[in-house]
Amino acid sequence: MTEILGNINSVCPECLAQIAGHLVRRGDEIVLEKICFEHGAFATTVWRGSPAFESWFRPKLPFFGGERQQAGKGCPYDCGLCQNHSQRTCTALVEITSRCNLQCPVCFADSGGTEPDPDIETLTRMFAQIVARTGGCNLQLSGGEPTVRKDLPLIVRLARLAGIDFVQLNTNGLVLSTDPDLSFELKEAGLSSVFLQFDGTDNQVFTALRGRPLLEAKCVAIENLSRAGIGIVLVPTITAGVNTSQLWDIVRFGLDRLPHVRGVHFQPMSYFGRFPDEFVPNHVTLPEIMSGLHSQSRGLLKVADFRPPGCEHALCSFSAKYLLGEDGHLMRLGSDKCDCTPISAEKGALTSIGVTARQWGSVAEFLPMAQHPPEDELGKFIHRARTHTFSVSAMAFQDCWSLNLERLQGCCIHVAQPDGRLIPFCSFNLTARNGRSLHRPQLRQKIIAT
Repeated sequence: MTEILGNINSVCPECLAQIAGHLVRRGDEIVLEKICFEHGAFATTVWRGSPAFESWFRPKLPFFGGERQQAGKGCPYDCGLCQNHSQRTCTALVEITSRCNLQCPVCFADSGGTEPDPDIETLTRMFAQIVARTGGCNLQLSGGEPTVRKDLPLIVRLARLAGIDFVQLNTNGLVLSTDPDLSFELKEAGLSSVFLQFDGTDNQVFTALRGRPLLEAKCVAIENLSRAGIGIVLVPTITAGVNTSQLWDIVRFGLDRLPHVRGVHFQPMSYFGRFPDEFVPNHVTLPEIMSGLHSQSRGLLKVADFRPPGCEHALCSFSAKYLLGEDGHLMRLGSDKCDCTPISAEKGALTSIGVTARQWGSVAEFLPMAQHPPEDELGKFIHRARTHTFSVSAMAFQDCWSLNLERLQGCCIHVAQPDGRLIPFCSFNLTARNGRSLHRPQLRQKIIAT
């Protein structure tokens, strides 16, 4: 028996034309179904299992402030941000190179390109534009692989001088594992955090997703970053049949490396690039990750622990924060009661900016207190909470099969462009089945393995 839950707008995977779709219940799955009059019908599962799809909701009041450009063709073609976007920027992402020192079968950005790196003058202008247009947000330096740039510490320093307080590096960690001095140079320049690609706890996973065994290099990179006092977030790309059985193992790996590893941020695989005609997407959905964490941890983490976001659209992510006690016990922090009071999108984004900076940044400044811990119980708890909180979160990015334009209009992660535009992440990376992109420079014609 099927039940139509609602109507949405999406795009055709073949031509990227805006088309109508439905969210349909089929058993314990929520399926996005849509029809292009030229290219036929498409369907993909976007929610599978518990918690119930209808329960995963957080009301928000939209934000339409800031500098916007006139909408012409409509979403997702006028991103920049256009006047229909209902959220402010929480994180601005700047791609500082298209070069990479890996050739991963799985990649958002077709890394390994030959395009010239943006020069220092361009990056300086982009950082100033981000501050001016957003009024302040977090920054992620990405690529390609940013550490292939020899002037990376200078770039971090320039971002801080522009007025950006939280600067995060998105990296595979290979250079950080072979150059121990780089972590200290980046810390001195003002780097707050590293988003470290970390797909599993054995080399079989890394070989499948990255093309070579990398576990030892990842561990060395974590050690070097820890010595330098830089906060670390482990970022696994979750792929069906590859690492879905290692969700708790990855969290436990991170917990064992507190206080320097600050959390795990799961990213279910999305499909960007060129795919054959017979390809059928197999998305790992957010409830599958929540349920997997519950079952694999034997209830130490519970599905009920996780909450929808206060910033981006509710269907985009989940999160929970825990305190690791001295006895090894995990205690979830925050209220157990769902707050259904509508929150303004701007307030949610501003809160997210601050919470992310505090949770994912370094706690090195608080560690010396361990030599002279507070004597009272409240003081001990506060100190422990500063150094041993751990976040578990996930974000499900959208592709041409799963795109829901309502979700896209609530995006708070925006890719900055040299001309000042801020393009929602999923829109920027969106490609048709043949690899054609709306906003990103055209991908080379290759099939990205799944």
